[in-house]
Amino acid sequence: MADVRDEGRATAAVGGPGPSGKAPMREALIEAAFQLFVEHGFERTTVDDIVARAGVGRRSFFRYFPSKEDVVFPDHERCLTEMSAFLATSTDGEPLDVICDAARLVMRMYAANPEFSVQRYRLTREVPSLRGYELSVVHRYERTMAHYLRQRYAGDPNGALRAEVQAAAIVAAHNNGLRTWLRSGGHGDGAPAVDQSLAFVRQTWGSARESAESGAAPAPPSEEDDVVVIVAPRKAPLWRVVQKIEKALGDD
Repeated sequence: MADVRDEGRATAAVGGPGPSGKAPMREALIEAAFQLFVEHGFERTTVDDIVARAGVGRRSFFRYFPSKEDVVFPDHERCLTEMSAFLATSTDGEPLDVICDAARLVMRMYAANPEFSVQRYRLTREVPSLRGYELSVVHRYERTMAHYLRQRYAGDPNGALRAEVQAAAIVAAHNNGLRTWLRSGGHGDGAPAVDQSLAFVRQTWGSARESAESGAAPAPPSEEDDVVVIVAPRKAPLWRVVQKIEKALGDD
């Protein structure tokens, strides 16, 4: 676990101090909560403990956070709102490009406070209930992206399926790059790792033009990609079909 003083510095930076130099109440609650999580563990820390450490009442806590789990993820609601607003105004361009840009909003949220993001990542890995909560948040991002793609692919017989698969792929790729950065301790710029993962999805699911614009190198041709089509009478004996296949491969 990280030192409690480091945790306090990280959480205080979420919103920054107010004009008086004192952190706003929301940020004070986050800071108090994380200090207690480090000292006593998440499960053993109660809401009463948090408000006592922050010097406020229980009503103040629930004014900002519906539950103790929500205090660990204080910025996702705002990010989800920003993503929805961004997608609502993004009616042009390649749908997959738009979704990749939407995913980058999440990376920027984490990168705004690397220290806090790393501490939260470590805490989440240690507490099963927080991992479940995190999965529910990730699912909401995925649903938001899939909803946008279904609208953009309206009229495509496979549009709904395409939207679901692409949204899931984007979320998985983004999280792969994000967690690589978090496991490194949040050092350096995490955006390139996320961009590389997103480029892989664009190469896999996008058009040739999308792949070229993403900077992703096209997959090299391989022998496994070769396709041989043979036309033979329905009643032709199997040996005759095999002979035609061998001849076609031999001519190649």
